[in-house]
Amino acid sequence: MMDCSFRFSSTTQHLLQPDEEQLDPWKDSRHPRSWYHHGEHNLSPVRQGCRDSRLEPLACRDLLVQNALFTGDLEMVQKYFTKSAAVNLIIETRGDELRWTSRKRGLWSLSYEEELTAPLHITASRGYTDCLRLLLLRGAAVNFAPGGKTALHEACAAARTDCVRLLLGFGADPEAVSEDGYRPLHLCKSPDSVECAQQLLQHGASVNSRTEEEEDTALHVAARHGLTDHVQLLLRHGAELEAKNEEGQTPLNAACAQPHQPQDMDRYYRVCQLLVESGASINAADRDRQHPLHLACKNANAQVAELLLARGANVNIMNYSGNTALHNILQAAAYKLEHHPELVVRTLLNYGAIRIWPGSLLKVLRYCHACPRAIEALMNSYDHVRVAEDWVDAVPAAVVQMGRRTARTRRSWR
Repeated sequence: MMDCSFRFSSTTQHLLQPDEEQLDPWKDSRHPRSWYHHGEHNLSPVRQGCRDSRLEPLACRDLLVQNALFTGDLEMVQKYFTKSAAVNLIIETRGDELRWTSRKRGLWSLSYEEELTAPLHITASRGYTDCLRLLLLRGAAVNFAPGGKTALHEACAAARTDCVRLLLGFGADPEAVSEDGYRPLHLCKSPDSVECAQQLLQHGASVNSRTEEEEDTALHVAARHGLTDHVQLLLRHGAELEAKNEEGQTPLNAACAQPHQPQDMDRYYRVCQLLVESGASINAADRDRQHPLHLACKNANAQVAELLLARGANVNIMNYSGNTALHNILQAAAYKLEHHPELVVRTLLNYGAIRIWPGSLLKVLRYCHACPRAIEALMNSYDHVRVAEDWVDAVPAAVVQMGRRTARTRRSWR
């Protein structure tokens, strides 16, 4: 849900005086600019998502009402959303991001991104449990999806466990599909959302349901985001280890393929360890014939590479481009310095990786001169190496000088 700011106009403030008749905007005929019924021409998908509401949804542009919802002001929500009021408002919000929008005559223009939402969605996504309960008790349609997502989608995406529990208790559909093809379980992407996922599974969510476009299962999503607790939970509920998504990736492939920061390497290692120990295939190839080992080396995760090799991964198998895992790490070394790519090079060589043909070492110098330790690990695997004259031009002079200073420092410590 987008964060929005509101300015209170003098007209709006005048219209909403502390008078009981005026505090119910649906009864007040002086709100033609703030409250209006949607017509058939622009409401057909919205109305279908609000079948359990007795009233045709109203649209709201009143900033005071919106502000009460976005700030979780329970007292004001109680006043605005009376039992006789249509609690299934459609609220138009505008975010800070610009996007290209198609106009008449085939013209495109930049406009601020707008989104349709409802009181239930706003309170659920922000964790305003008291306001959410009030709206539900006053007849809010729990599966209403004006912007293509239900309130349950919003609560799961924001990891609002109490709101998820409340929505499910009022009959929210745990298998509702959003306009983008996601079920609520697919939106449990943060570490704090594990209890949301647990609530969904307890209320009948399918652990192996897939996203419509990517064909990801919840296990793909959890593995890709390095969520150890989620992976454990999903495996306990029977998640398929070898399910393949649209790119041909299993959850193990997805975990190995996801770029991550050095501080997250342990987390991704634990996810891969859980999957492997549960029986995930270490040699499952995606559509590009990338194996988990190729992907782990591309991301310079030495722990995961060691795990896969210790379980029997083929160290010299090639992907569709003809690269082995050693090729992948050497190509990525200059961009993964903080990941210590030299550790991956050593691990692969220790497990029998075929060394680079000596004639191609010039190319290695060009790729990896920013990571001298990776070059050192590779060079130490040869008995003899013939140095060519063009090697000097392959390494910038600044890098050579840095290497010499480092060597002098090491000798002084001895």
